[in-house]
Amino acid sequence: MSKFRFARTSLILAALGLNVAPALVGMVSTAQAQDKKEAKAEAPKPDTVRPEIYKLVDPAQIKDLMAAKNYAEVQSRLDQADALPNKTDYENFVLNRLRVAVGSASNNNPMTIAALEAVIASNKLPPKEQAEFIQALGNMYYNAKDYTKAIATFNRYATETGDATKVRPYIVRSYYFANDFASAKTELLKDLDANVKAGKQPAIEELQLLANTGAKSKDTGTYLLAMENLVKYYPSDDYWIDLLSRTQGKATYSTRFALDVYRLEKVAVSKMAAEDYTEMAELALLAGFPTEAKKAMDAGFANGVLGTGPTADKHKKVRAQADKQAADDVKGIASGEASAKKSKDGTGLVNLGYAYVTMEQYDKGIDLIQQGIAKGGLKNADDAKMRLGYSYAMAGKKEEAIKILETVQGADGRADLARYWILWINRPVAATAAAQ
Repeated sequence: MSKFRFARTSLILAALGLNVAPALVGMVSTAQAQDKKEAKAEAPKPDTVRPEIYKLVDPAQIKDLMAAKNYAEVQSRLDQADALPNKTDYENFVLNRLRVAVGSASNNNPMTIAALEAVIASNKLPPKEQAEFIQALGNMYYNAKDYTKAIATFNRYATETGDATKVRPYIVRSYYFANDFASAKTELLKDLDANVKAGKQPAIEELQLLANTGAKSKDTGTYLLAMENLVKYYPSDDYWIDLLSRTQGKATYSTRFALDVYRLEKVAVSKMAAEDYTEMAELALLAGFPTEAKKAMDAGFANGVLGTGPTADKHKKVRAQADKQAADDVKGIASGEASAKKSKDGTGLVNLGYAYVTMEQYDKGIDLIQQGIAKGGLKNADDAKMRLGYSYAMAGKKEEAIKILETVQGADGRADLARYWILWINRPVAATAAAQ
């Protein structure tokens, strides 16, 4: 979050600090005119400071002292001026403006905050400068971790300027850092919804903050929503793996989708963990898809994560098994079509069709899966529709894939996986290029 800290001196000194000098020059000339006791009608008198205060805060001298970083001398002069009796509101205003400058430059935060508060409360600044001082005060509260005051001050800035955009990220972060996760979540979701409706890509920092808010408050739904959007707009191996892992941790998730999770992970990330490649291959062998098992093991060896370490022998054994069964499957797959078509239900056709898909015979495989769904009698029809959807995706038929996947229902993991496949299909072009 460090990038969201305000600059300490650039905002305050450059915009606010030493521009009191021209005002002081005018104040002395007015005081001298009064000493001459000119007897003529005058316009309303401008705010002034008395000569004895001017001598202590002579702008030319203050400028040199500040340039030399002699902040102790500047502070001494301010203290001497403050000790004079019967100071006017305007004299206090001038001294506090100088305290803002010296406090900021010397990293004296309590002085800077108190001076900013006093200057703002004086209501003697033009509207533009008043807004700049309010923003600076919000900055100081934020950096001092006084988040309650930071929120109030930034909200005041937004109200008085009509510009909520500039300070909104800091308001939301103030809620988060104050452990008010409910408010942080509410505000972050408002921003996310506004971006989606406007067709704008949410900032990655906002989505990360939403994920952190969900994690801190143990709100799994909020965390997964943030991760889905991170995968959607900023896909990476880490985000995909985290999303899929957390989804499997949901109370309603069915473990029968373990292989389906690996199928999505394999296409979504550049490299899986060694145990994931191996487990995917073993599950694919059990499900009767040896070609899929072979491809998983081949990818793991090609990526350099299999065939090494203490389990290298197991990797080689699983790979040999997958290779043998895949070769046998290629030879005998055509013979299973007739019996599948004679079956009372479409389960055999769906499985046979997906086997062809794993062999990259997409058109034939998709046609058989469709026949199986149409025949009916399936124990889990939405499982078959999900498989048909990602078969279309692997065949590069985006529109058909999305159309099918959008119909998949089920709180046991099916609807989640279907939605995630759509995220992968619609992944940003840059992410696709990076993966390739």
